[in-house]
Amino acid sequence: MPLSSGTRLEILNYVVTMQLGGKNMTVIVDTGSDLTWVQCQPCRSCYNQQEPLFDPSNSLSYRSISCNSSTCKSLQQQTGTFQPCWYTSSTCGYYVSYGDGSYSRGELATDRLDLGKSRVDSFVFGCGKSNKGLFGEASGLMGLGKGDVSLISQTSTLFGGVFSYCLPSTDTGDSGSLILGGNSSVYRNETPLSYTKMLQDPQLSSFYMLNLTGIIVGNSSLKSSSVGHNEIVIDSGTVITRLPPSIYFALKDEFTKQFYGYPSAPGFSILDTCFNLSGYKEVNFPTIRMQFQGNAELDVDVNGVFYFVKADGSQVCLAFASLMYEDETAIIGNYQQKNLRVVYDTKQSIVGFGKEQCDFA
Repeated sequence: MPLSSGTRLEILNYVVTMQLGGKNMTVIVDTGSDLTWVQCQPCRSCYNQQEPLFDPSNSLSYRSISCNSSTCKSLQQQTGTFQPCWYTSSTCGYYVSYGDGSYSRGELATDRLDLGKSRVDSFVFGCGKSNKGLFGEASGLMGLGKGDVSLISQTSTLFGGVFSYCLPSTDTGDSGSLILGGNSSVYRNETPLSYTKMLQDPQLSSFYMLNLTGIIVGNSSLKSSSVGHNEIVIDSGTVITRLPPSIYFALKDEFTKQFYGYPSAPGFSILDTCFNLSGYKEVNFPTIRMQFQGNAELDVDVNGVFYFVKADGSQVCLAFASLMYEDETAIIGNYQQKNLRVVYDTKQSIVGFGKEQCDFA
C-alpha cells in the first residue's frame, strides 16, 4: 500500500488510504496504539478533515456491536474502556486517549475493510463521534500495535502477524510503502535487514519495546552509563525521538563537539540544540547510529538528523529531545525512521532494520 507524509493534511505523521465500507479513508499510521478508528456521522464533536465523514448508514456491511454482548466486554477491556451500557444506550462504547492528550470517543462496530487487494470482513473499529487532538485533517487512525484489537492481530490469519514500512522524506513528496505480510521479495532494502528481539513488558503490552544497547555519533560511542540496558519503544505515531536525560545530554554533547564552528540559534518547542546554517552551501555533520540487542543497527538517515524549523536554514535543530525524567519510556519517533525498511514480526517477536530509499512511484 502507498504510504505518504501527512504534510498535506497538516501533520508530521505518515498516512495511508484504506477503504472502510467501500469508502476511502486516509488515516494516520500508528504502531503505538491498537484501535483503528475514523470520524463518523452523526458527529457530536469532530475536527475538520479533508474527506467526507464516514457515514454508517451508507454502508451495507456496517454492524454496530451490542453493549450487552460478550464481544463488547472483551473489546472494552482491550481498549481500556469501562462504560456502563446506560452511558451509550444499546451500542458498545469506547474511549481511547494518547500521550499528547488527543482522544477519540464513540462506538465500536464492524465493517468490511479493504487494504490494497486484501479484504477483511467484519473488521472491528471505532466509529468516533467525539474526537480531539493532533490529527491534522486525517480521517482517523490505523492502530498497528501489539494488542488484540489492533489491525495486525485482527488480520493475523491473513498476514501472519508481519508488516513493514518504508517512511519517505517529508520534503520530497515521494511515496513510501506499508506492506502487510512477510513477502520480503517486495522489499528494496540496500543493506541486509538486522533483527532485534522485542521485549515483553506487561505494563506496556501494546507497544513494540526494544533494548537500546548503544548510540554511535560519527565514530564515537556514547559513554553514558544508562545506554546499554534501556527499554525503548519504536513508534511510527510519534515524530521526534525522546531519550532519557542522561542519554540525550551525552548525545547532545558528543554531537556538538563534532559539529563545531557553526553559529547557534534559539531552541524550538522540545528541541534545544539548534544552529543557524543559512550562510553555508555545504554542511558536514556526524552520522548517528542506534544499536540494539543482537547487534541490530538503525542508521539514522541524513534527513532524520536535523529538523528545519525555518526553510532558509537560519534555525535548524538536532531532531532528538530529552524526556523530563530518567525512568520515563524512551521512544524512537518516525523522524529517525526515514528511508529505512522497518519490519515487525509479531509471531517471532522481532523487529528488523535495513536502509531503503523510500521513493516508490
